[in-house]
Amino acid sequence: MTSEAKPNPVHAFPIRVYYEDTDAGGIVYHSQYLNFAERARTELVREMGISQRALLEDGEGTAFAVRGAQIEFLRPAKLDDLLRVETRVTAVGGASVELSQIIFRDADGAEVVRIDVRLGYITLSGKPARIPAGVRDLFGTWIRDERR
Repeated sequence: MTSEAKPNPVHAFPIRVYYEDTDAGGIVYHSQYLNFAERARTELVREMGISQRALLEDGEGTAFAVRGAQIEFLRPAKLDDLLRVETRVTAVGGASVELSQIIFRDADGAEVVRIDVRLGYITLSGKPARIPAGVRDLFGTWIRDERR
């Protein structure tokens, strides 16, 4: 794991809307946006060099779990749209990480969905746990200073 500062701490992840993601009218079903956001968060963690498998298999076994999410649906996405999930780390605590995720439609740049997510760090038995310092530091390098 490395902790180099990122010049532009925004992680972008492309998603194509498939038939299975839509309702009968070809509109993305609302719960699919949570799946899209989860995939993007997983890829962000992987890009940071954090092995979620190693966290699960180490000692008591730990993992990040969604503690809460606030979702704002702005525009519909449709079958075959190419979307981009942009993820920003907004806060890191001793046992939690907060992220802002915006899903854009690539064709016109329109914001489709905004999701604010709070992740808790837990043992596999469900008890809160402290995020290891190295992992916490990696998340910290991705915090965006909006004042810049």
